[in-house]
Amino acid sequence: MQEPFSPGSTARVELIVTDADTAQAIGSGDVPVLGTPRILALAEAATVAAIARQLPDGTTTVGVRIELDHRAATPVGRTVVARARLTEVDGRRLLFAISVTEGGSTVAEGRVERLLVDRQRFIERAGGSS
Repeated sequence: MQEPFSPGSTARVELIVTDADTAQAIGSGDVPVLGTPRILALAEAATVAAIARQLPDGTTTVGVRIELDHRAATPVGRTVVARARLTEVDGRRLLFAISVTEGGSTVAEGRVERLLVDRQRFIERAGGSS
């Protein structure tokens, strides 16, 4: 496959925190604040959006590695913004810097690595159907 990506692509995704997004609701803790798994899902959504228009036909990306520092609690009702920037392309390997903020504060930051794959072949190997 050709390398359709070059570093610098960005995207942002917003979320208004609801009760369903809390650590209590998703089972990652017992406090009513934005849960770490929900932050991770939001950050991954930003990485997907950052390269969506550049994906060659028949391909997709899958997450393979995540480093995430969850730095601050976010209560229900607040809006968080996840930003992703493609920082490195190494063949099929794509590395993103991610940050999640609320107002002027950093809620989380880290890195997400995704791998470019043939969509149909990946689904077949996983034992699913399209």
